Amino acid sequence: MKKENTLNRRQFVGKASSALAGIMIVPRFVLGGKRPDGSKYLAPSDMISLGFIGTGKQGRSLTNSFLSTGEARIVALSEVYKAKAQLTLDRIKAYYEKNTGQGSYSEIPVYNDFRELLARKDVDAVVIATPDHWHAAMAVRAAEAGKDIYCEKPLSLTVKEGRAMVEAARKHKRVFQTGSMQRSWPEFRQTAELIRNGYIGEIKSIKVNVGPPPLAYNLPAEPIPDGLDWNAWLGPNLPVAFNSELAPPTSKDVFPNWRNYKEFGGGMVTDWGAHMFDIVQWALDMDDSGPVEVIAPDGKDHPFLTYRYGNGITMTHEKWDWSNAILFTGSEGEIRVQRKKLETTPASLKDKVIGENEKHVYKSENHYKDFFDAMRKRSKPICDVEIGHRTASVCNIGNIAYQLKRPLQWNPKKETFKNDKEANALLGREMNSTWGIKI
Repeated sequence: MKKENTLNRRQFVGKASSALAGIMIVPRFVLGGKRPDGSKYLAPSDMISLGFIGTGKQGRSLTNSFLSTGEARIVALSEVYKAKAQLTLDRIKAYYEKNTGQGSYSEIPVYNDFRELLARKDVDAVVIATPDHWHAAMAVRAAEAGKDIYCEKPLSLTVKEGRAMVEAARKHKRVFQTGSMQRSWPEFRQTAELIRNGYIGEIKSIKVNVGPPPLAYNLPAEPIPDGLDWNAWLGPNLPVAFNSELAPPTSKDVFPNWRNYKEFGGGMVTDWGAHMFDIVQWALDMDDSGPVEVIAPDGKDHPFLTYRYGNGITMTHEKWDWSNAILFTGSEGEIRVQRKKLETTPASLKDKVIGENEKHVYKSENHYKDFFDAMRKRSKPICDVEIGHRTASVCNIGNIAYQLKRPLQWNPKKETFKNDKEANALLGREMNSTWGIKI
């Protein structure tokens, strides 16, 4: 973002060790004028230089999300699977070929070791789109390197890793956006404001329909494909055999299934839950807290995983008519919300204009621009690291209750279970000495 970084960038690129090379975009500042939407092209000192860590299906998609803001350029990638890095370079090149007014081409280096990317002085911020087991180890190091951070959801694999990410961001004064982009979508903002202003009365129950908890890794060994550094993919984790479900070949355009295994993810409880439980936390004004109890299904009084907040509100992980959606039931109405779909009872609430003097939540209409705005202002973005951590914690303690099959008392202030050594032992995990961090 600073002019002196432009010189450093030119000097550094020629020296960078890279496994692959593609394009780096030089912004269209020399042309002057305005974009088709009337906004001005940004000078290079105002453009944000991004490094992408992880260029699988999600990371590849995020390149478009960030480039389309017109406020950023991608100057480096880090990826341990060469074929996926190449797909991402191709995607970036295609974007600029289609949007010819936004720049010209030169190299984008690709690093196998993300620490080389972090060492670059010209990288203002990193986008972390790796499997969940890597998030904390990378984000803590990025904060230490002075980079602002955009990290995909769910923020962390364990509660203690999430807290370590918060502490690193605060210690090093980093802007940190969690990739829970639903907070920048109107149907979810409307939901939060309707509930905060009491439009469906007292909340009686909340049903969150997302998929199941994770399994222990149990897949058979397969040959490691050419171009994949499997040890680097595992990173801080203990060794396991490769299976293509964890890192599918580029011929299969699917989201990988590492998320279904507790060594790498939290199942759908964290994958989709990180989106939907996040909206519940937002609507209930619990962004700096969480439930006080989580009760495993018992086949009797609690047929579903049940959370209880300190104010008495209960939330269940339960199937209902809509998939990956939330049903809020209040004393005076209901709200059913899903991506791009909002239904209310009474129906008039769907389009209710919240008054100027009523309660409002943080408004963002573009999750990526919001991150950049926060970077420039040195402020907290719409889904700050603490928010992402608290939502991931809701998911993680739910998975612990599923694993232990019994009720757990949670202290959201201390972030520990009450008088339960067995449950507290599951708040962190073992990581190796090479890549692990202190948690």
